[in-house]
Amino acid sequence: MSFERALSLDDLEVGHAACVELAGEPICLVRLDADTVKAVHDTCSHQQYPLHEGWIEGNTIECGLHGSMFDLDTGDPDSLPAVTPIPTYAVRIDDGDVLVDATTPTNGASPPRH
Repeated sequence: MSFERALSLDDLEVGHAACVELAGEPICLVRLDADTVKAVHDTCSHQQYPLHEGWIEGNTIECGLHGSMFDLDTGDPDSLPAVTPIPTYAVRIDDGDVLVDATTPTNGASPPRH
């Protein structure tokens, strides 16, 4: 695994998402609570809309364009119109920094491309 610093934990509020570029890919970081950050590809697999512009509900992120919801652990879509999973990435917190391994998706999904 090759972890790279994405941002400071203090720069991401609980219940919010942010987009960073790592390993040449847009990565959506979602802070669920004080110590939990999830990372998924920032692009909806339905029509390539930036997921960080959507809404967080529990352990899902909703695409702001057409309402597809993605599980932050599996990347699986929980609702239509998306049917293809998005990549998920390993995250760890180290000394106040959010580190992400954006080189290998943990779920094996391919980044959305059209």
